[in-house]
Amino acid sequence: MTQRAAALDRRSLLGVALTLVAVPATRASEALPPDVEAAIREQVGGAAAAEGGIALRAPETAENGAFVPVTVSVHSAMAGDDRCRAIHLFATRNPTPGVASYRFGAGIARAEVSVRVRLAEGQMLIAYAEMADGTVRRAGARVAVTTGGCLT
Repeated sequence: MTQRAAALDRRSLLGVALTLVAVPATRASEALPPDVEAAIREQVGGAAAAEGGIALRAPETAENGAFVPVTVSVHSAMAGDDRCRAIHLFATRNPTPGVASYRFGAGIARAEVSVRVRLAEGQMLIAYAEMADGTVRRAGARVAVTTGGCLT
């Protein structure tokens, strides 16, 4: 292999690596179907959602879409304006996009929920956190599903 070919191979690999790093950051902000946008608006209103301050953990591949483990946690002091009031979870390709909503009272020490969801097919999961100061946080994760868990 010549030096030039080796340099091209390194550049190609670097390009692939940068693409893989950049993809997760853009997934939560990809264009959403109108029914998903309507479901999100119903829960969080018209507030602009900011990325960060919330973590959505889900498997990259679920063998069975009937029970996909998902954990959503919000980085918050849970006091004053830095208190999470609600967490909402949406699935972009399910027959019903609103998967779950959780509301937190003032006495909760940590804003974190774990749930098993049903997914019809591979899709984006998007979590929104409503904060006491009126801001909204968002995180997303793409989940590939081998066998769908919803009947349409």
